[in-house]
Amino acid sequence: MDNRPIGVFDSGLGGLTAVKELEKALPKESIVYFGDTGRVPYGTRSRETVRAYARQDMDFLMSQNVKAVLAACGTVSSTAADIGAALPIPYFDVVAPTAKAAAAATRNGKIGVIGTSATIHSDSYRKALLALNYELEVYPQACPLFVPLVENAFISPQEEVTRLVAERYLAPIREQGVDTLILGCTHYPIISAIIGSVMGRGVTLIDSGREAALALAAALERQGLLCGGSAPRTASYFVTDAPESFTAVAELFLGHSVEGRTERIAMEGC
Repeated sequence: MDNRPIGVFDSGLGGLTAVKELEKALPKESIVYFGDTGRVPYGTRSRETVRAYARQDMDFLMSQNVKAVLAACGTVSSTAADIGAALPIPYFDVVAPTAKAAAAATRNGKIGVIGTSATIHSDSYRKALLALNYELEVYPQACPLFVPLVENAFISPQEEVTRLVAERYLAPIREQGVDTLILGCTHYPIISAIIGSVMGRGVTLIDSGREAALALAAALERQGLLCGGSAPRTASYFVTDAPESFTAVAELFLGHSVEGRTERIAMEGC
């Protein structure tokens, strides 16, 4: 039993998709969320910059006395896994559980992967998928505009701009005949209705935030790290830009208010 909170971080709002899944899977657990909204997006940064940001993000969560850390960010998961693995508490990212889910879901062995430029260039998902089954065919596609569209709330299923961008990005993958598509950035499930519509009904979407949250929940249970039943649940949110902008959109993602629980902190470069 461990009543300390779970730490979750992302470059901005996208990691809230993982938080939402954690709240479903572990409704009694406390959560500390850190969104680096002042330096979003990470996906267009250099590998060295992403790793430096990731280290700062993890250090901040460690200062909050968390019992586990979830990197709810495809870019960090793809470029800084070794930094997370060196933490003195359990560390989880999105790549391995998402690849496992996609490999199990595909029927024709053709899997598409969409993510930030940094995630796609790292080749992390293709390597993870082929390690599970070397016969899989993997088709990656960078979608760098999706993150700023989500961060600026262009998320309605009827949003014409986002749909046009999705059509442009997803056409090459759709033409390959994939039956499974990995949403390799935790921002992307927020526009999954648009992505699913563009890809067609026969394509299964794999939500990286959901798969990571489920993997974390299962691991904490196995390791006896779940909180006690009488402990009061808390949720705290920290950002590096204006809290007002975060709280307004976070409520759309989570389905409940974070008003009064969001605090701005200072980070280098913000």
